[in-house]
Amino acid sequence: MMELASRFGEGPTSLKSIAEKHQLSEHYLEQLIAPLRNAGLVKSIRGAYGGYILSKSPEEISSGDVIRVLEGPISPVDFTEEDDPAKRDLWIRIKDSIAEVLDSTTLSSLITYQDEGKNSNYMFYI
Repeated sequence: MMELASRFGEGPTSLKSIAEKHQLSEHYLEQLIAPLRNAGLVKSIRGAYGGYILSKSPEEISSGDVIRVLEGPISPVDFTEEDDPAKRDLWIRIKDSIAEVLDSTTLSSLITYQDEGKNSNYMFYI
């Protein structure tokens, strides 16, 4: 998603080119792109110069959107109503805090962070 966001407005990007650039399996990327396409986060473009593009601008897609599609609901631990209310409340606050950070972090902001050279210790593969 970061690669598609960094190329937003430049036309479609093939999974093969992303796989080669980031030394990833093209088959693995094919498995990731299907749910992203089904969720409406990316569009596929057919043809000789086809590939994938973001369906919205990088400013409109949050890391939370991507993670929920690929990983499911954001929850660091499973808990039930029968759990101790104090523990349950703590986990709910932690879950809500994580969701707030992910939902307020757009692909655009991740690209800006990366472009400013602040990524020396981090790899963002969303």
